[in-house]
Amino acid sequence: MGTTTPPVFIFVGHSNAGKTTFIERLVPELTRRGHRVATIKHAHHAVRLDTEGKDSWRYKQAGAALSMLVTTDALQLVADTGDAREPAQLARRFLGEADIVLAEGFSHAPGPKIEVLRRETGKPPRCGIGDGLIAIVTDCAGVYPELPHFALDDIVAMADFLLGRT
Repeated sequence: MGTTTPPVFIFVGHSNAGKTTFIERLVPELTRRGHRVATIKHAHHAVRLDTEGKDSWRYKQAGAALSMLVTTDALQLVADTGDAREPAQLARRFLGEADIVLAEGFSHAPGPKIEVLRRETGKPPRCGIGDGLIAIVTDCAGVYPELPHFALDDIVAMADFLLGRT
């Protein structure tokens, strides 16, 4: 577990606004620049993280606070969250090896937020400046004109912006 907290940026927006797609395109740009990128995704629904009956599942059922499955090329960690459910807390606890963390969702968590807002969704912004909003990725003109705006495909400029804030 890491002991330092890498910078965390939270991407927020309504469903189908393009958050995952934008982050998916941003990760290789940051990686190309030599940064180790970690991502955290907030799910509003139950997701099965472990397979019932398998060893790691059995360890968790026996009371282990953390259980890790390690293969030849990857690992999966299942851990109790307790009260640590905000991106910065999770990054500090588990992602200390990362240079930068991109979180998706977490619209109510504290931290710097970038809203992905597409005209096609027909919805107003999900967050405001008071919520930690620092930039907008959008095809809508006039939304929070006091904040930096990025086009939905402006990955290079967003990478520059985020790295300038780390």
